[in-house]
Amino acid sequence: MALRGALRELTLALGGVLAVLGSLLFIAWKIYFRDTGTGTGWDGWWERELRELRERAPSGDAGAAGPPLTPHPPVSPQLDWRQVLVLGLDGAGKSSVLHYICSQTARERIAPTLGFNSAQLCVEGLEMDLLEVGGSQNLRAYWSHYLSEAHVLVFVVDSVDRSRLLTARQELHALLAAEPRLPLVVLANKQDKSDALSVAELREELALHTLDGQREFFLLPTSATWASLSTATSVLHVKNLLVTLLSQS
Repeated sequence: MALRGALRELTLALGGVLAVLGSLLFIAWKIYFRDTGTGTGWDGWWERELRELRERAPSGDAGAAGPPLTPHPPVSPQLDWRQVLVLGLDGAGKSSVLHYICSQTARERIAPTLGFNSAQLCVEGLEMDLLEVGGSQNLRAYWSHYLSEAHVLVFVVDSVDRSRLLTARQELHALLAAEPRLPLVVLANKQDKSDALSVAELREELALHTLDGQREFFLLPTSATWASLSTATSVLHVKNLLVTLLSQS
């Protein structure tokens, strides 16, 4: 039994290392094409990645044959590049948040992110790169490695998952300790659920009241669903906030 447990831990560790290496190569490749201005190679690579994502999507995914998750318009050298790092425990709704920030296409199901996911938007003179890293236990140890390139940290919390709020709080505060001045946007997600905790309750549960005044901080209620796009909890409010924050940085 001890040997079986050791092998399982080794498998999880190797999976996390491979995911991190893949995402680092992804970022390095993207930066290379951005700096050299050879957008043709990057666009072709991006389209291949999108095709692979669609091919890996479960057959029951209603959006698998539809438009890609993230549009990638040609990058202009005049655009200012900004990265938004999107983190949160697995199942919090990070992939759905990215989808509805970048596309108002209805999706019945959005596959969870097993390693990393990236979406790009060109808006108001910005090339906004949203990088999501998976929230499974074996990947969280690597979250801090992505902080140095980020201009804003978005942390997504499942407002219904009370049993893991302590874990979410611990992971969030570890990130904040690593980057004391990085602007923070916390999303109290799944507010469309009847048993969701309120924003005020989550503020206490996540100990956000302990943050000092040196950091720009926002706590927003969100519902990352197509039906909620026209409501007060629409993720489009998040998009507008990010554009404002990144324009100032």
